[in-house]
Amino acid sequence: MCPEFVAYYRIDGVGPSRLGLIVGKSVGNAVVRHQVSRRLRHEFARHMMRMPSGTQVVLRALPAASGASSAELASSVARVADKASS
Repeated sequence: MCPEFVAYYRIDGVGPSRLGLIVGKSVGNAVVRHQVSRRLRHEFARHMMRMPSGTQVVLRALPAASGASSAELASSVARVADKASS
């Protein structure tokens, strides 16, 4: 369980892997939400090649994501990537 976000994924095997982000106002103001989005997108790009082709991932950020370190986000995204690739 990730305290920073809730992950939903589906593998359909068609096309490239894609990421959808849901970062609501409960995470913070616009600047904080954009920062969280950028950090999650960056970590997803690092782990995207480990996932099967056609994996669709949606991450819904929780308020804890705004205070999470990059290492915490990286390990959480890595867990999602491992789960999706197995």
